[in-house]
Amino acid sequence: MLWLRNLFWLLLIAAGALILRAAFGGNAGWIGFSAGLLFLLVLHLRGLSRLLAWTADMRQAPPAATGSWEEALVRLHRHQRKQERDIAEARETVQSWLAASQALPDGVVTLTEDFHIDWCNREARRNLGIRLPADRGQNLLNLVRSPEFVRYAQQSEWPEPRVVPSPAHSDRQLMVQFIDYGRRQRLLVARDVTQIERLETTRRDFVANVSHELRTPLTVLMGFLETIRDAPPGAIAPEQQGQYFEMMHEQSQRMQSLVADLLTLSTLESSRVHEHPSAAGMVAIIDTVRQQATALSGGQHTLQWNITPGLDVHGTATELASAVSNLVVNAVRYTPAGGTVSVTWCLGEEGSPTLTVTDTGIGVEAKHLPRLTERFYRVDRSRSRASGGTGLGLAIVKHVAMRHDAELGIASEPGRGSTFTLVFAPERVAGAVKPGAEKTALAAELDR
Repeated sequence: MLWLRNLFWLLLIAAGALILRAAFGGNAGWIGFSAGLLFLLVLHLRGLSRLLAWTADMRQAPPAATGSWEEALVRLHRHQRKQERDIAEARETVQSWLAASQALPDGVVTLTEDFHIDWCNREARRNLGIRLPADRGQNLLNLVRSPEFVRYAQQSEWPEPRVVPSPAHSDRQLMVQFIDYGRRQRLLVARDVTQIERLETTRRDFVANVSHELRTPLTVLMGFLETIRDAPPGAIAPEQQGQYFEMMHEQSQRMQSLVADLLTLSTLESSRVHEHPSAAGMVAIIDTVRQQATALSGGQHTLQWNITPGLDVHGTATELASAVSNLVVNAVRYTPAGGTVSVTWCLGEEGSPTLTVTDTGIGVEAKHLPRLTERFYRVDRSRSRASGGTGLGLAIVKHVAMRHDAELGIASEPGRGSTFTLVFAPERVAGAVKPGAEKTALAAELDR
């Protein structure tokens, strides 16, 4: 104990003073006692001096032999070390939280009560255009001037988020919400919902398009059925009834085709791609499609087939059959009588299996080409319906291409026809291609 040690020294000095007094008289005792106290004081001052010197840089090890100050020095050192550990842990926690905030997919901005910026993460800088440290302390409403955002921010409370345009990117939409926290502080959370908004728009358009496409054949069916039901017996001639039934059958087939294509698209979007697909049998698939195209043409078109025997790709046969059928059938449908449809299946550049479907049909203007693979997109709606198309064929081809590591290419010119190509990755090749096995269009036609 510190007080016991000091008491021991005092008693030792007093005993020495008594010995001096007995030996040399009373004055000698007091002189010895004073000298002892002075020596003890010097020791204390020396220890205090070392303690003060150490406090100038407490990262160093504490000095030794500081006398009565040693215990205080040890306690200070222990406290200082504990404080360092606590500060390091707190710093690590703060850094961890900051790193987590930076990694958030949402923008986060901490604000004062009057909307002055304190801090923001990387996503907030990207979506809101905030720059730190230059904008620290600036009023957020002076930086983000969107009227919708300002009106939302100036509300007394924010129970629901609001979708506003991004001030940094005109083509993006942000869902923002203010939250009160702490002592007169506010938090702004901004999420990029551009893709979600686009998907929602696509969903609404899809539902509207499906409803519109089904409404016409349903109206025709209902009209004929009501006419037949309400007509008096014998009022409709058998020939006319037959005509009504034929038209109802055509409209029923149209709805059936539409539903079948919708189911195909749904399957392509929801099913998983086979990790280890087998050979699809492209030559057999094209041969089946050739029979469909020949029946659809009815001898009104010149059909040319240039097929490489033995050339095949790994993939799903049903999906590839749907893609090839859509490309070839569309070419026949949109090519006037007397035109030519040419189908080529061969190894293209860098050993890529390539399917090319070329026609001499009506063609498409360049401005429509980027949207041809959209669902229900039609350049000429009346002509598309007359040809029996559902508006989903090229959308199906696009999805099949993506699932088979293929690229869909479209080239077209009004009045001169169109060319559609499916270029597969070389890694998709299956089967051995015999050298010199490619047939000319004429030879293939004669073989058929």
